[in-house]
Amino acid sequence: MTNERVSRRTVLRAGAVGAGVLAAGVPGVALATRQRPVLTHGVQTGDVTTDGAIVWTRADRPARMLVEVAYDRDGVADFRRSRVVRGPVLTPETGGTGKLRLDHLAPGRTVHYRVTAEDLDGRARSEALTGSFRTAPAGREDVRFTWSGDVAGQGWGINPDIGGMTAYRSMLARRPDFFLHSGDTVYADGPLAETVALPDGRVWRNLVTREKTKVAETLDEYRGQFAYNMLDENVRAFAARVPSVVQWDDHEVTNNWYPGEILDLPQYTEKRVDVLAARAFRAFHEWQPIDERRAVDGRVYRSFSYGRHVEVFVLDMRTYKDANNSPRDGRGVVLGARQARWLVDGLARSTATWKIVAADLPIGLTVPDGADIEGVANGLPGVPGGREHELAGVLRTLARRRVRNVVWLTADVHYTAAHHYSPDRAAVGDFDPFWEFVSGPLHAGAFGPNTLDPTFGPEAVFTHAPPRANTSPLEGFQHFGEVRVDGGSGALTVWLRDGQGVSLWSRTLAPQR
Repeated sequence: MTNERVSRRTVLRAGAVGAGVLAAGVPGVALATRQRPVLTHGVQTGDVTTDGAIVWTRADRPARMLVEVAYDRDGVADFRRSRVVRGPVLTPETGGTGKLRLDHLAPGRTVHYRVTAEDLDGRARSEALTGSFRTAPAGREDVRFTWSGDVAGQGWGINPDIGGMTAYRSMLARRPDFFLHSGDTVYADGPLAETVALPDGRVWRNLVTREKTKVAETLDEYRGQFAYNMLDENVRAFAARVPSVVQWDDHEVTNNWYPGEILDLPQYTEKRVDVLAARAFRAFHEWQPIDERRAVDGRVYRSFSYGRHVEVFVLDMRTYKDANNSPRDGRGVVLGARQARWLVDGLARSTATWKIVAADLPIGLTVPDGADIEGVANGLPGVPGGREHELAGVLRTLARRRVRNVVWLTADVHYTAAHHYSPDRAAVGDFDPFWEFVSGPLHAGAFGPNTLDPTFGPEAVFTHAPPRANTSPLEGFQHFGEVRVDGGSGALTVWLRDGQGVSLWSRTLAPQR
């Protein structure tokens, strides 16, 4: 089967499962099955290349991860000639999680995989979980992917009354080649209540685990944030069939964080954000199918080619940013000098038709942090100031080096929008026009719209935002985006979709030569 069904008793004990305490068994599993390992949170793949991908799973006790691989034959996995790849030992050191890099696969092929966990004495194996993914093509083939962010935030968790996080089901129905997760993959700072009264008199019900009853501070509590999302059957089904390219934003640690910050919030006993961020970063890498070897600094920012038409550049706009209370008219930092050079050089060297920049913060939307500034835009008209300086340098260099067909994708602000930037409307004129597409939340409170900062000449061509702040997922303002690049013409089409997959707006862009 693709994913086991998580029983209610399992959910109620998911504190032990999510916190990295390897349980003796999972409630609801037959006695005979309890004598062997159990894969507790499904399987995932990520960071797909032409010859392989990362495969992830988690076991309820120390065990060896085993993966079998088979190519698709007329829509069926033929495991008769499959090879078994021995993965890492899943231990308490990683909270029971583990991942394996599959390689030496053929490009552009549908690959089926089967994951089991074997007792360390080799006498018993878990039930197998299966999934599939498509390796990146090498030629000019069609490419389709989705993107979004913001999962289980603002008090809206897994609601069994509505079938859980159903936007994942809608994305799966689009059959994307991969999913770009644009950050806020969890809300480690967002405790859940069992019930939430809605303005219309209805009651929202949440499944709640131990780790989701308070803000995360310890490593086990951060692990529990990722474990919680994987309890949702829609998330597990999607993860088993669609590889992800994942980045982080702020809520993986705490709201609006920046390096060196000292919290003044009473709900935190650990006030040093650097300490919290280190624990969150470890849990993030344990629970996400990320290939750390692909990251330039071993952390988050990295790039992937997907055929001749698409290359994705994943940014880290958290680790290197300056303080939110830094002067708005100074010279701020959001990428850091090394990452900014890597981005410009990579975009300039890329031979892909389309260069996709996956940003965890929008460029032209003012995102406040109280009286300070959380995002890139400083909220002031005129020439670039604060973190805008660094982005202005990136855009200016791309124009000077004649880098064409750069598209920016992001989430973060909890609504969906299409922004066109032009020097004709801007306070600076030395950059090329470009598009930025925003889509979220995937399953969280909906907000917006934010104010556009005029510095880079943005125009909101389309916006879909709720009438009031923090509307629940019941009210129709969950979103994801979809991109399709035609293999023949190279044309790129963007759809902004609601949580049911309905297209709200689309635009086709022809590549510039």
